[in-house]
Amino acid sequence: MKVAPHLLPLAALLACAFPVAAQEAAKEAPADPEPAWTFGVTAYHTDVRAGSNYGSGIAVADRGPLHFEARINYESVGARSAFVGWSFSGGDEFKWMFRPLVGGAWGDIKAFVPALEASLGYKQFDFYTEAEYVRLKNDKESRYLYAWTEVGYKPLDWLRLGLVVQRTRAYGGDRDIQSGPFAQATVGQFTFGGFWFNPGSGDQVFVASVGVAF
Repeated sequence: MKVAPHLLPLAALLACAFPVAAQEAAKEAPADPEPAWTFGVTAYHTDVRAGSNYGSGIAVADRGPLHFEARINYESVGARSAFVGWSFSGGDEFKWMFRPLVGGAWGDIKAFVPALEASLGYKQFDFYTEAEYVRLKNDKESRYLYAWTEVGYKPLDWLRLGLVVQRTRAYGGDRDIQSGPFAQATVGQFTFGGFWFNPGSGDQVFVASVGVAF
């Protein structure tokens, strides 16, 4: 297309202005922010009717999908463990999260420990599970799958009620599978919980927890 001679200076000016404007817009456009670190610590006190009481804890650190986790007295009393994993998540009304982890345990046991954490959420209902396979190198008979699973319902924004089931050998006794009700209340950054396993039996276990997120 031909440009009239008297419009040539204007066309040249516009040709120079558009690239400059594009560069300025690119400079002013905010860059994607780096994901911030978030942290959480939860302490547990376990009261075992038919055994010894003990404390345990879990600490987590996340940056975007990158996840770090450390546990004490989780696999057994006297055990320490640490993990690194990657979180996959999505959904709007129906939310899901899937987090594979690898780690190891030391202390009174020494083992390679692959693990998994996953959750589902729909409106006021949710499902959460965490499981790990403790793979002792020189003791195949002691290899074991630990699991903790919750099905929850939130009648209020700050209150969560539900059923918890776990598979553990931490308490001793004859029951590998423990189950019962739980309740959690969130106040600001803090979450307080109570988990009552095997209610009404001689193998009752009560776990009290307090966690903080920051």
